[in-house]
Amino acid sequence: MRSPAELDDVRWSDLTHAYGPAEDVPELIRALYEDDAEAADEAVYELYGNIHHQGTIYQASAPAVPFLAHAVLHAPGKRDELLMLLAVLADHAPAAVESPHWPGSDAAAVCAELCEVLPDLLPCLGDPERGVRRAALRVVAAVADLLPYKPWVLAVEQVDALYADDPVPAVRADALVVLNRFGRVLEPLDSPLPEVRLAAAQLAAERSGPPYAPELVEVFAEDGAEPDPGEDDFPWSDTTTQEEQLTRLLTQDPDVGLTVAARWIAAGDIGSRGSWLAQGIAEKWRDREREVLDLLPAALPHQGRPTALFRTIGYWVEVLPEPDAVLRDGLHRYARGDGEAAEPALLALVHSRDPRALELVLERPTARLLAAAARRFPEAADQLIPLIRRELAAGATGNDGIALVQALAPFGTAARAAQPELVDCLRTRRAAIVAARQLGSNSIRTPEITDLLRDATQSSDSSLRASAAVAHYQVTGDPDTALRTYEALLSSGGRTSWYLSGLEPMGSAAAPLLPRIEPLLEARGDWTREAAAKAHHWITGSPDRAVPVLAELVGTTPVGLSALKALAVIGRAPEDLRDTLRSFVSSPKRLVTDSPFSGQDHPDDELRTLSRLLLTLG
Repeated sequence: MRSPAELDDVRWSDLTHAYGPAEDVPELIRALYEDDAEAADEAVYELYGNIHHQGTIYQASAPAVPFLAHAVLHAPGKRDELLMLLAVLADHAPAAVESPHWPGSDAAAVCAELCEVLPDLLPCLGDPERGVRRAALRVVAAVADLLPYKPWVLAVEQVDALYADDPVPAVRADALVVLNRFGRVLEPLDSPLPEVRLAAAQLAAERSGPPYAPELVEVFAEDGAEPDPGEDDFPWSDTTTQEEQLTRLLTQDPDVGLTVAARWIAAGDIGSRGSWLAQGIAEKWRDREREVLDLLPAALPHQGRPTALFRTIGYWVEVLPEPDAVLRDGLHRYARGDGEAAEPALLALVHSRDPRALELVLERPTARLLAAAARRFPEAADQLIPLIRRELAAGATGNDGIALVQALAPFGTAARAAQPELVDCLRTRRAAIVAARQLGSNSIRTPEITDLLRDATQSSDSSLRASAAVAHYQVTGDPDTALRTYEALLSSGGRTSWYLSGLEPMGSAAAPLLPRIEPLLEARGDWTREAAAKAHHWITGSPDRAVPVLAELVGTTPVGLSALKALAVIGRAPEDLRDTLRSFVSSPKRLVTDSPFSGQDHPDDELRTLSRLLLTLG
């Protein structure tokens, strides 16, 4: 270990961390010793951000280790946090040690320094504070595979003692995990302590992989429902806590995961553990939505604030061709209430396409509810459009204004009734980009509209310029303004892919732009190539240049999915893409992830649907 008096012996300015030269590290370490809790908190926060930044370590990380070890023992507080900093600094995959890149690496240097000071830190395993003991166990675990023989023996002895005698069950469970790191494979599934049984079951499941043995499943279901009451479930490898690791294991086996989630929800869904596990299975596995939705309503009474759970239900219920009547009735009960859960419950009811939802939206319309209702009930244009107009006329701005204008799109020509409000949005620059697009789609020509659109093509907002230019063409049929605007936009760089994505309504009228677009088919950026390929097809009507570019981009990334959509619109997929498409269709796991809070259809469902479509086209 090294004391603060030795900090100046290190040439920190020659070392780097996440933000450049590590000159600030000495002062941060000195701050740990000050009798100022706020300064110490800030120092720990800064050290977590510079010598260890989002899982990356740096030149300055290893030299800081002996000083941090000294601070653990001699600074006035923060022992658990400093121990955890040492643990995450030394975190590494055991296989990495065998890599030819390990010798001389920053990770190897950190681990070597920690192995050197670990004997001095072992007394922390006997600290009166449970959080310090738990953090110290993680420090030992971080270098268990690298310790020389003598400190290895000392560490194993002390960890074994904790496993046998510590008064806190969570500490004994942690000790079992560390003994496993040392190669001591124990399986105390019959321990009187549920925390120890749960840790043993997790270790056994990690070794076996799915499908998990029935005795392990029973331990997960019985002992995992109620988490340890402490707030010190520190992370292990890869900054994953024991609880997070358990969820990961259970989502690997969807049948087991759903069984356990049902038991946890029935036990009170403490900490939302059961409902989160069920959501994780729906996100990881295809065609499990109905089973998950069968479980989630039972979790609602246990939620202090069920808003997030209603959003999740609304997200997945839309996937089902015929949502369950019992589920819809439950949503309707919550939606009729007056509390904060009423609106998210109503939004979920809208997503379920229950006709009662429309009645409630009409009674208490909001921008988000109107936008959702317009999408699910386009046949109700005569009821919804007046409400949308009223909200726009009242001055809706920001995301609300955008949502309201976009809500008009499903209504087709009926949306023309909102023309006065759209004109005012464009004039006042409220939701102006989407208002310009809708005015273009409406294709109503008046001197006021053409003048407003022409003025908008001179805006300092390049996105508005592009949208207004295309809308001007749609309204007037004259491409000159749009062509001039796009020549300037494409020659200036900027958001090239975004500009190109708006050209579809111009079709062949955009042909003069081809000299600008064709070189972009070989651009470095994936999004730019994808947008250029689509634009080329819109303009020429020929798939010959577009299809090879799009096919090369197809994949499980956002741009890959967008390219797949474009191929589906064109109606052609190269033969050498068919094996990839089959893999997209046949996978039992979701290949594209999404958030239940995105408000859009799940991209993985689109991936599978589009792939099936292209395979049928031959």
